Amino acid sequence: MFYKRDISNYVKALDGVTYKTLSYGSKTLLSEFILEKGSKVPIHNHPYEQTGYMISGRMTFTINGKIYNAEPGDSWCIPENVEHGVEVHEDSLVIEVFSPVREDYLPKK
Repeated sequence: MFYKRDISNYVKALDGVTYKTLSYGSKTLLSEFILEKGSKVPIHNHPYEQTGYMISGRMTFTINGKIYNAEPGDSWCIPENVEHGVEVHEDSLVIEVFSPVREDYLPKK
């Protein structure tokens, strides 16, 4: 699969959090997240390993009860079923990979 940049079709996940699936295969899914200053992703877990890279912004992650301050150039890998959440301090742009593929993030046809 090849993905050509397109600024449409973002999906609202939460207030201040939108995402777009960029590409996916049989084992991984790549998404772009736009997070607005002041938004929060509440503590949650899921059966997907989540690996991310911060392109811009500033956020504070809580991962398995530990606090991590993220800034551009930082990356993370959150194992499956580990509790995590985030507070967004500046408008942020993040790229994340999920494995296995999140079927709920697949583009609607």
